[in-house]
Parts: sequence; structure tokens; C-alpha cells
Amino acid sequence: MNRTRWMLLLVLAGLLWTGTLGVSYLAGVSGSVAAAPLAQSAAPTATLDPNLLAILDAEEQITTQIYEQASASVVHITTLTQVADFFRGTVPQEGTGSGFFYDRDGRIVTNWHVVEGANTVEVVLADGTSLPADLVGYDEYYDLAVIQVDATKISFTPLPLASDPNLRVGQKVLAIGNPFGLDRTLTTGVISALGRTIESASGLQIGNVIQTDAAINPGNSGGPLLNMRGEVIGINTSISSPSGGSVGIGFAVPIDIIEQVVPALVSNGRFPHPSLGVTVAELGYELRPSQNGPQRGLLVVELESGGSAQQAGLQATQVIRRGYNLYYQGGDTLLAINGEPLTTRDELTLYLEAHTLPGDSATLTIQRDNQQFDIQVVIGER
Repeated sequence: MNRTRWMLLLVLAGLLWTGTLGVSYLAGVSGSVAAAPLAQSAAPTATLDPNLLAILDAEEQITTQIYEQASASVVHITTLTQVADFFRGTVPQEGTGSGFFYDRDGRIVTNWHVVEGANTVEVVLADGTSLPADLVGYDEYYDLAVIQVDATKISFTPLPLASDPNLRVGQKVLAIGNPFGLDRTLTTGVISALGRTIESASGLQIGNVIQTDAAINPGNSGGPLLNMRGEVIGINTSISSPSGGSVGIGFAVPIDIIEQVVPALVSNGRFPHPSLGVTVAELGYELRPSQNGPQRGLLVVELESGGSAQQAGLQATQVIRRGYNLYYQGGDTLLAINGEPLTTRDELTLYLEAHTLPGDSATLTIQRDNQQFDIQVVIGER
């Protein structure tokens, strides 16, 4: 028992001796480790390069200055339309959108769908001033419209248009508008893609559209899309969203279309669109191709009287109805225009809009009676 007791006492003494050393050692380590965070928190030092911070500050200042200067030129558009209701008869319906001053005569550019069918159009300025506006001109295809207020009653500055936009994917952009009626809201983002094709409010295809992730919501329509110089590079026109709210996919009509269309709206109230004066059907999609005919192309179904295609000598198919079935006999098939293959109506429309004007000459490649040849045509006006 005594021997066992002595052994226990020796073990206990050893534990106490090592524990004392251990505590002293850990206290020394923990003391040195704890001192560093306390010193850092007491005297924090910048970890970012001052030059980078200066660049960041400069970019923020540019953004705020662009907004301060441009927002005063962005207007809130409200419309009142009389619509028929089955139970209440004719009732007023309000609409909202955005626009921006285009010139010093009080002309404002917006989307056609913002003011379409409106009985009255009212423009609210940044200072709260409200003015009636008149419709100057519109283009349903590009969803653009020009309205005008009395410039003698207000003070304003038109927004500058980008003279050399040189648009690039990744370029930073700013959108100003009135989403959900919230006046002059700024959102920022980048150009996500170029050359997109979207369906306009009229149901037609618009090509070469800008895609951006800058938040665009209902009410932003007609507002400007700006570059970091404060210049207009597009007009916000639509979003792609299953919920109706911004999910980072917005679209804007690009500046080159604005510069082409808006002056015509100002001077003539309309923009002349190119046309072949022909109605076509899509082979391989709408019509079952015959064994001897082409498998792809656009079958000429109808020719506009006096139109470009008729004057060039194109021939339409004969439509034969037997009961509930339609049969097509003869007629030309459009295979290409200026060497560009044609498969759908949208391809034909997009090519004409992007590459031709009324009065231009074009080469159509057609097939007739199993023979393929080219024919020259002068582009008409739709």
C-alpha cells in the first residue's frame, strides 16, 4: 500500500510539473498570438493599392456625374387610353414609360408601345413640371416614336448621341428610366451580347439589338441606355422574363437604328421600310416540299400589284383548294438574296432591313420549273 501510494504521489507530482510548464508555454504562445490581432485592430492598415482605390473612386464619380447630368433630360411619360369594357363600357386606362429629349425643339424619343393608342400623352420633367405632348411620328417595326412638348415653357438639355459607339461585349452601360413609376431610377451593368434578334411589340423581328444585364423593368421602356461618356447608345425597349420583372436580360434598340429612323420620323412622321412586294411561304416548315422541287426556300404565294417582285418578273404559285386541302402548283421559290440563303420569312425581313433601302438593287436567286437562275430586282417600299 505504501509503495502504491508513493507511486501515485510521484505520478501526480510529474503531472503538476509538466502542467506548470505546459501552462507557462501555452501562455507565452497565446500571449504572443493574441497580441498581433489586438495590434492590427488598434491600427488598421489599407491592404488595397492606393492607385486602385483612386481608380475606383474616379469610376464612382463618373457614374454619379453622368446620372446628375443625364437624369434631368430623361422624362416620365404617362398616357391615358379609352378602352372598351364589357361591363363598364368605355373606361380610361393609364400607362407609363420613359423617354429623353432628342433636340432643342422639345422632341422626345420613346418606344411606340409606350404611346400607342393613347388619347392623351403627358410628360413629367425632373422638377415635377407636367406638359402635354403631341405625337410627331412613329415606327411600328422598330418600336420607336417621337413626341413633342412646347420647348418655350421649359429649360432642358438634349442628351448627346454617341457619334462613334464602337459597342463591345463587356462595355459598362447605364440605364435611366421610371420603372414601376419610380422617377429617374439608375441601374448599371454591361453589354451582355450584340446582334440579338427579338420580337417587337408589333410581333415583328428586330435584328442587331443590344442585350444588357442592367436591370430593366416595366416603365423603363423608352429610356436611354448610356455609355460611360454619358452618350446615348440605345433605347431600352423590352425584357426577357417569365415573371415580368428584370432577370438580367434586357434589350435596347441600338444607336445606329435610332440615327437612321428618328430623323425620318421628325421630318416625315414615318420611316420607309424596304420590301419586295411579295407574300411567301416557308418550304420545309409550313409546306411539304415536293420530290422534284427545292427542300428549302420561300415559295412565292402572292405578288403585290405593281410591286418590285412583279415588275422583276417573278411568278406566284397557283393555290388549288380541294375540300379542306390546299395544293400549290408552279411558282417561283426564293433561294437567296445577294448570295444569302433564305429559309424563313424573318431571314428575308432582317436582311432587307439591315442591308437595303427602297430604291436599291438586289439579286434574287430563284428556282422555277427545276431551273435555278438569278434575277435583278429594285427594292420597293413597304
